[in-house]
Amino acid sequence: MPKGYIIVRVDVQDPEAYARYAKATGPAAEKYGAKPLVRAGRHEALEGPARSRNVVMEFESYDQARAYYHSPEYQEARQHRLGAAEGEFILVEGV
Repeated sequence: MPKGYIIVRVDVQDPEAYARYAKATGPAAEKYGAKPLVRAGRHEALEGPARSRNVVMEFESYDQARAYYHSPEYQEARQHRLGAAEGEFILVEGV
């Protein structure tokens, strides 16, 4: 079964609120088996606009990644991010 990936690209406007969000996502990430592959770090835009923070999380399957995002645990943590950062969250299936 192909793995699932959540790709996050955000610009953070409120670092304190975003830090609360990042901390609050821990229990949901652990429960749903998220494996962080990329978390911030050095980056450059090769084509198109870049965002200041990039994250890639790997899950055992597409469905597991989807369950994580829609879980009550993540949705509660997500409330800390709203208004603190703007970006895109993409769910993709691996090969």
